[in-house]
Amino acid sequence: MKQFITLSLAVVLGMLTGPLALGQYPGWQQQVSYDMNVVVDTATHQYQGDMKVVYTNKSPETLDKVFWHLFFNAFQPGSMMDVRSRSISDPDRRVGSRIVELPEDEWGWQRIESVKVNGKTVAFVEDGTILEVALPRALRPGKSVTFELEWKAQVPRQIRRSGWMNKEGVEYSMTQWYPKLCEFDHHGWHTNPYIGREFHGIWGNFNVHIHLPEGYGIGATGVKQSTTSAPLPTGLAGTIHHYKASNVIDFAWAADPDFIEETVDADGVTLRLIHKANAEIDSNWTLLADYAAKAMAYINEDIGPYMYPEYTVIQGGDGGMEYPMITLITGERSLRSLVGVTVHEMAHSWFQGMVATNESLHEWMDEGFTSWAESRCMASLFADPMKPDENPHKWAYASYINQNLSGNEEPLITHADHYKTNRAYGVGAYSKGEVLVEQLGAVMGTEVRDEAMRTYFKNWAFKHPGPNDFKREMERASGLELDWYFQYMMHTTDAVDYAVETVVNDEGTVTVEMSRRGGMPMPQDVTLTWEDGSVTRVHIPLVMMRGHRALAEGEILAADWPWVDVNYTLEVPSQGKLSAVTLDANGLQADVHRDNNAITFDLDREQEARQSN
Repeated sequence: MKQFITLSLAVVLGMLTGPLALGQYPGWQQQVSYDMNVVVDTATHQYQGDMKVVYTNKSPETLDKVFWHLFFNAFQPGSMMDVRSRSISDPDRRVGSRIVELPEDEWGWQRIESVKVNGKTVAFVEDGTILEVALPRALRPGKSVTFELEWKAQVPRQIRRSGWMNKEGVEYSMTQWYPKLCEFDHHGWHTNPYIGREFHGIWGNFNVHIHLPEGYGIGATGVKQSTTSAPLPTGLAGTIHHYKASNVIDFAWAADPDFIEETVDADGVTLRLIHKANAEIDSNWTLLADYAAKAMAYINEDIGPYMYPEYTVIQGGDGGMEYPMITLITGERSLRSLVGVTVHEMAHSWFQGMVATNESLHEWMDEGFTSWAESRCMASLFADPMKPDENPHKWAYASYINQNLSGNEEPLITHADHYKTNRAYGVGAYSKGEVLVEQLGAVMGTEVRDEAMRTYFKNWAFKHPGPNDFKREMERASGLELDWYFQYMMHTTDAVDYAVETVVNDEGTVTVEMSRRGGMPMPQDVTLTWEDGSVTRVHIPLVMMRGHRALAEGEILAADWPWVDVNYTLEVPSQGKLSAVTLDANGLQADVHRDNNAITFDLDREQEARQSN
């Protein structure tokens, strides 16, 4: 049985020091604990909440105010989410103009009724989806403050992630549903108004009591502690569901009177699969349990161990959305689709749930890394022994290349909220992020890259790493300098485009003229295929790599290619007649024009050829 997280935040954070001081991580993180009670009125879709929150300032700075997210306030006409959804050129079809069209009794809102700081009532300011609370006494480094909040909320009609009565009839999808402390880290406060994109959060401990009418099934972040019968304020029979979760960055739940649940052990983790009883999909959900267990085991091996005791897959929301220890997915799908969305959201548990990069700033480090892990896992789950998938990442490459060629790509450095189009965000975060990881295999070797990904997870779980931390892990593993790679991939939209221009096989020497037609330099792998089917492989590093990946047996190391030279001449001893000369034969590079990556020969003609594309 594996060891799960049961340590206090102080103990865990005390472990987060040592050799990684040379990374981006600042050596400190804020701490928080929530003790929360909510009573839900299902007739009005409103709830009353109160909570005690203890916040510890581990930063070296003195704080005179704190900020909280009030996500539900986004679901009203005129909100920033509403305006953005109606003004962007390619609106999310799930949102569009739906918010502005909501009747008032289907709006979402959170109204703070009182705030106390260390027992004293204080003033506060609500500004859309952000609550600002000035502290009566500055919070010095190392000190804690206790907040007591009372609030009332109306759950919006389900539009984006949160809400009541989604399109499949799930009554409550409760995500981004409580006043949540904004993160303060070495970049400062992160008080981004909610427009429906990504998140950043403080690891904390949650003690949550949810009071619902009797008969509701429920799934939530954490581990259920108890179920207690207690009448609701209306006098109706009710049930209090008590959950605890340790060292998580958020808390989500879903509830419906028709939920049914299956449990299965997955590599020592309790997997809960909860959906509305429906004869048309029940069998798929039963089969999903086995796939989900296999997926958990695969990712544990491929990336690193899942560090919580439970994981819940629950029907709800508007597609698929990850939260600590739980994911909400729409469930009326084919089996393959159901498995796919589950694997993707489950893989977030590693990169969003445990590593937890600020995905608003570096969305590709969550969505892209998750998509990379998902593609590998799905290829394993649905492997055909007669026809193995040699490139499970091909969809990501195609998506990224098409976007680049469209002229509408935006740099990965763009904040998730500020992409000009939803498509540019989606392709950047998911597709290019996945390509960034997979394409590293062409630079440092796939085996070294895979091991470095495991090391990255091991070293950076529970540390909110950034791009430089990831880059340095790849550099330490490979022994190469990779500044150039991350600069091009993150800060530019320059593309990889190399071509074989001419090949001459004459007088015992093959002369290959190559060019870099695109803006992004990459090391090149050249494959010369001879008449008898044998091959000669040549690796050409870049000067600025200050080294090269490990060579395969018999592979030739050529002179470095300076990035300032767009042309390169390679000479190789001839082994007879050539049938082809190919760049990047294994397809690891996202070359936007692969049609000029090779020259083939008619063996009955002269061994001299020029690129026609």
